[in-house]
Amino acid sequence: MHTPSDGFAATDSFAFVAEVPVRWSDMDAFGHINHARMVTLMEEARVEWLLSAGEQYAPLIKSAMIVTVEIRYQAQLRHEDSPLRISMWIRGFRSVDFTIGYEVRSAHAAAGSKPACVASTQMAVVDVEKQSLRRLTDVEKGYLEQWSRS
Repeated sequence: MHTPSDGFAATDSFAFVAEVPVRWSDMDAFGHINHARMVTLMEEARVEWLLSAGEQYAPLIKSAMIVTVEIRYQAQLRHEDSPLRISMWIRGFRSVDFTIGYEVRSAHAAAGSKPACVASTQMAVVDVEKQSLRRLTDVEKGYLEQWSRS
């Protein structure tokens, strides 16, 4: 796990890296990670990252909901590739949403190797009580900017 303050984003161009174990139940009949389970593994990594933000950013974390998920597979991932190294960063943000980029590799893969999976999730922020979109605050935008890929 890395934070913007430890220089990781500047040196490796990722804001946060989570290692997520692959469970036997994540596999499909063909011996590789099932698509729906890949979405779940990415969610586990994303939740770890978002929870690492701390109480100051709780309103952002608690109000973010998924709008879209896009995944492109470039290689198979199998149970023996566990844990997965899921690298994330902020691809961009607008007034009411932000997009997280992902690169997924086997933890055994070389750091600069081609990712087995590249993905993104667009997250909108909502006012939970009003059940409507809300604007990102300047503080939240500053936080997201810290996580942008260099």
